[in-house]
Amino acid sequence: MTVQLQQLRYFLAVAELRHFTRAADELGVSQPTLSKQIHTLEMSLGAPLLERIRGGVTLTVAGETLLPLAQRMIADADAARDAVADIVGLRRGEVRLGATPSLCSSLVPAVLRDYRAEHPGIRLHVNEGSSQDLIADLLAHSLDLALIVHPEQGVDPALETIELLRESLVVASVASGPPPTVARQLDLVELRHTPMVMFRDGYDIRDVTLQACERAGFTPRFAVEGGEMDAVLAFVEAGLGVALVPSMVLANRPLLRATPLAPPGMRRTIALAQRRAAVLPHAAAALREVVIEHIAAGELPFGVKAV
Repeated sequence: MTVQLQQLRYFLAVAELRHFTRAADELGVSQPTLSKQIHTLEMSLGAPLLERIRGGVTLTVAGETLLPLAQRMIADADAARDAVADIVGLRRGEVRLGATPSLCSSLVPAVLRDYRAEHPGIRLHVNEGSSQDLIADLLAHSLDLALIVHPEQGVDPALETIELLRESLVVASVASGPPPTVARQLDLVELRHTPMVMFRDGYDIRDVTLQACERAGFTPRFAVEGGEMDAVLAFVEAGLGVALVPSMVLANRPLLRATPLAPPGMRRTIALAQRRAAVLPHAAAALREVVIEHIAAGELPFGVKAV
């Protein structure tokens, strides 16, 4: 026969109060029900636990032995229940979010601000990387969610994505210098002889830029290459060259000028990705909803539109 937690709770109540009637009142059950459960527990353990005496109850040797063990088991069970309740109720837990550098410096801070305001007890882990790296991290179960640039060819079938935003790419140049074109919009071929600051290998925008320049019929001249987003913007601010960047990263860069590209322009799609077969932890599921709500509310940086 199996020992049940409820039986142990009944035993502890009687052991504490040393009285069946008072214990039954404390537990909110009838005395016959309490007596039956104690008897079943004794049968399961093969020894009497309580001995009725005049005016109350005393513990047998077996009861004295069981008492600290039962207290520990009930405490552990209550702790487990409370821990799960905290996680389900989003009072504690953690969420692992991945995002590209451009999104980490633009969209993600506002999203995490909203999330933190609603769920201050959740620990946030943010991994910054290229979309390729973030997709690999999702597949390796190192991330719960990732904000990625959606590849034109789609993602791994083991992942599912929600397209969130369409983002324009613009030409960034130092605001104190001459603009890269005298027109209101720039035709990409105008950058044929302009030094460019280029991202490192494996960076999403590097591949997009090189492909666009190739379609325009030229190979770009690199003034500096190999940087991450912050480094590329700093190099442009220093007047080393221009760079093709997502429009949203220039929102808080007063030293830089954003020049739109002439039609058809260049755009990319931002998506929220997760493993297809995975059940998201409660904290991650809540973050997913905050991301979607934030975008639906229209709190978007310059040059970005919701899908």
